[in-house]
Amino acid sequence: MDRKKFLFSTMSTIAGFSFPGLLHAFGQQAFIEDVSVFNSGVSGNNTNNLLARLQTDCLSHNPTLTILMIGTNDMNNGKHVPLEKYRQNLNKLVESILASGSKVLLLTILPFYEPYLLTRHPASFFEPEGPSGRRAQLNQVIKAVAEKHKTSFFDASILFEKVGKIGTDKDSLIRNEINSGKTDGVHPTPNGYRFLALAISQFIQYNQLPVSRIVCFGDSITRGDGSVDQESYPAYLKKLLS
Repeated sequence: MDRKKFLFSTMSTIAGFSFPGLLHAFGQQAFIEDVSVFNSGVSGNNTNNLLARLQTDCLSHNPTLTILMIGTNDMNNGKHVPLEKYRQNLNKLVESILASGSKVLLLTILPFYEPYLLTRHPASFFEPEGPSGRRAQLNQVIKAVAEKHKTSFFDASILFEKVGKIGTDKDSLIRNEINSGKTDGVHPTPNGYRFLALAISQFIQYNQLPVSRIVCFGDSITRGDGSVDQESYPAYLKKLLS
């Protein structure tokens, strides 16, 4: 079995779900040996924080592609950014990254297990739309910003919603008490990170986005363990593309 087929057969079983056309997509473009991936995720960040460190942690790496996933902290009460301010911030981020010469891939924010989330954030804060309704609003903004700037957009959220088993089961792709020992409900498990990286790599290769210098820019969901060689989606993405 060649390497591309091995990666496909291994990774596509993570969530018991196969991606139509995935092997075909891998076959269309040779793996590139010289791939640099930078993990620029910082725990607790919102769009205000990303704007403040844009030059230092993103543009200074001279990315050919910037993968941007941000919004989970913006929607919660600790680092809340109102929806219209979030839209303004996201537009500024995308405009600045594009102006630097980098392509942009915008990702929707992932689903969460609401009962766990509400142990850390008061339900009243999310009224009247509720936590899931607010996440849907942010994801609509992300899509609209991508359309406005004619940049790449990938709805990672819907994949997790359909096959992620978000909840308290051991095989949930979001951390819970059984699979991680924590009532987390927000961050992916190691298998969740593999699943996310696999989906992103398929999108990148199918759309022939540049991969020589990739900056993964975001919050703790991007950060994972902070590495580019262990337990984070940037780490698994590098393995898939290299």
